[in-house]
Amino acid sequence: MKEMSSTMPSGQQPQKHYGITSAISLAPPREIDHHYTKKLCDAMKPFGVFEDEEELNHRLAVLGKLNNFVKEWIAEISELKNLPPSAISCVGGKIFTFGSYRLGVHTKGADIDALCVAPRHVERTDFFQSFFEKLKQHEEIKDLRAVEDAFVPVIKFKFDGIEIDLLFARLALQSIPDNLDLRGDSILRNLDIRCIRSLNGCRVTDEILYLVPNKENFRLTLRAIKLWAKRRGIYSNMLGFLGGVSWAMLVARTCQLYPNAVAATLVHKFFLVFSKWEWPNPVLLKQPEDSNLNLPVWDPRSHGKLLKLKKTLKLLINDLDLCKNKEHLIKLSRELRKIFSSEHLLFL
Repeated sequence: MKEMSSTMPSGQQPQKHYGITSAISLAPPREIDHHYTKKLCDAMKPFGVFEDEEELNHRLAVLGKLNNFVKEWIAEISELKNLPPSAISCVGGKIFTFGSYRLGVHTKGADIDALCVAPRHVERTDFFQSFFEKLKQHEEIKDLRAVEDAFVPVIKFKFDGIEIDLLFARLALQSIPDNLDLRGDSILRNLDIRCIRSLNGCRVTDEILYLVPNKENFRLTLRAIKLWAKRRGIYSNMLGFLGGVSWAMLVARTCQLYPNAVAATLVHKFFLVFSKWEWPNPVLLKQPEDSNLNLPVWDPRSHGKLLKLKKTLKLLINDLDLCKNKEHLIKLSRELRKIFSSEHLLFL
C-alpha cells in the first residue's frame, strides 16, 4: 500500500511518527468512535477474551512465586559451584513473560509463555536437571514434563492451575538484576544459538509494545482481530496461516499509521490497509538492523513467510468490501457483532 501524507486538525503541533513512514492520519477519535469501541468491547466479552480481576491477580501471584523459586534455585546452584557468599547474595535471576500474556491480550484459561534468565555460571543442563527436580518437589506443580530436544527447549507444567511453558537462557553476566532490559542487542553477545532463540520471544514482544503509539488501543484492537481470525479459521501457524506474533505485527503497523485512532476505527483501518497493501512488500515496524554480532539478518528477498502472509490476507478482502462507504464504522460494528455472535461465517 502506498503511504499517504499525514493529515491532522489545524492548529495542532506535528506529532512524532511511529514506524518507517509518517502516519496516514493523525485525526483524533470522535465521540461516535468511542461509542463503537465500547460496543466492540461488549461484543467480545461473551467469548472469554477478558479475564476478571481475580484471575489476573492469580496469574500475578503465580508468576511472583515462580520468580522467587528461580532465584532460590540459582542461589543454590551458585553455592554448589563454590561462588563466594558475597556473590551468591546478589546473583539474581529473573522470570520474563512473552507472547499473548506479555502483550496483554491473553484469554481466559490461556497458558503463559515465560523465560528463565540466569547468569553465566548456570548451565542449560542445570535447568533441565536440578531445576526440573526442584519443580518435582513443589506441591503446587503438576503435569511436569521437559522437552529438551525441541527447536526451542522448554519445561512445561501447571503451577497452581496455570499452564506455563518455561524457556531458559543464560546471559554472559555475573548476575541478573531485577531491572534487566532484554531489548538491547548487546545481551546477545557470546551466547549460543539456543539461548538466542529462547530470548527471541521476549525481545520481539517487548519491541512490538515499544513501537506502538498507544498500548491500550493496540491491545483491544488485537483482541478483536485475534478473535475474528480464530472464528474465520485462519489463526494458525500449523495450518499455514499466521500465528500470534504475525497478527500482532499487522495490528501494530495499523496503529502506527493511525496513532490517535481508537479500537473500533483501527479494526476498520486494519482491513482497509491490508486489502490495499502491495504484496509481497514486507510489513515492517522498523528498519531491519545489523547488530554486528554475526547473526542472521532478515532479508525480504528470501523470506518465504511473505508468501504465506499474502495467501492469508487474500482472505481478508471480502470483509473489507463491507467497509467502503461513508457509514463504514456503523456497518463494521454491526458486522463484527454478527460474526462474534454466530457460529456461521457472515463476513462473506
